[in-house]
Amino acid sequence: MTRSIRRRLLATGLALAASSLLPFPAAAASKIKVAAIYTVPVEQQWVSRIHKALEAAKARNEIDYVFSENVANADYERVMRQYAESGNTLIVGEAFAVEAAARKVARDYPGTAFLLGSSGKAQAPNFSVFDNYIQEPAYLTGMIAGGISKSGKIGMVGGYPIPEVNRLMHAFMAGALEVNPKVSFTVSFIGSWFDPPKAKEAAFAMIDKGVDVLYAERFGVSDAARERGVLAIGNVIDTQPQYPDTVVASALWHMEPTVSAAIAAVRAGKFVAEDYGKYSTQRFGGASLAPLGTFEKKIPAALMAKVKAREKAILEGSFIVKVVETEPKSN
Repeated sequence: MTRSIRRRLLATGLALAASSLLPFPAAAASKIKVAAIYTVPVEQQWVSRIHKALEAAKARNEIDYVFSENVANADYERVMRQYAESGNTLIVGEAFAVEAAARKVARDYPGTAFLLGSSGKAQAPNFSVFDNYIQEPAYLTGMIAGGISKSGKIGMVGGYPIPEVNRLMHAFMAGALEVNPKVSFTVSFIGSWFDPPKAKEAAFAMIDKGVDVLYAERFGVSDAARERGVLAIGNVIDTQPQYPDTVVASALWHMEPTVSAAIAAVRAGKFVAEDYGKYSTQRFGGASLAPLGTFEKKIPAALMAKVKAREKAILEGSFIVKVVETEPKSN
């Protein structure tokens, strides 16, 4: 073996050894394995946004993607460990009700990247967090609701009064109050992330009290609105195609920027614990006001002019939607 060949082999060996020491080896030339754990069905509003973004990455041949849905809180840690042991490079999910268990698993697998929905902070070296910071379009939909309500009474049905729900409700309420300072709100939480019948009953009770616009934070609310002939405002996803005469507008969440940023970090071997929340804002394309569609010509032009002006100010940074995470109350 010549000296030059030995030199080349030695250099190759050193390069391979060095790459193996990276906490998250770069994988730019190949797909990465991604697993997601969901405590609810993938059809549920919040989770559907994550699932949609990961399916899109899979369609682009960026990742191999597997997932588990309807995972009970008691089983969450076990499923996380199984996915980590199976060689998945990135594990995604929502840890709101299983924070301690999820963070424990992340500590036990420092060579795996974790990206979890959480109200807490990132945990070094590999536990990153995200949330749906769509309070900006929620504010805009509130403006629309306040402007179209004839009774001045708005109903709001949510899952649980946790920070990520509270901030959207408060933003919605602030938007409504901007255009109608006299509007009142009836607020109710159903104690579930996915119980359409219960949400529907809560909405019926509000309609019986004179509410003519409903904030549909949960599935089931728009069904009640359609049956009783009142209007609804959507959240996270656009359900107007299913409720063309009921859902006026929606604050949309786009998880694609968050997922793309995480995948890029893993592929580059640069994934670290950080807060991915900014990728859910309008500035990064993570949130938007849904097109008015069937209500395009039904909303007063003067009202929409105010909404568009406020949206422009938000995008320019001259107007900041205040984040309030305390539990909203009826007034």
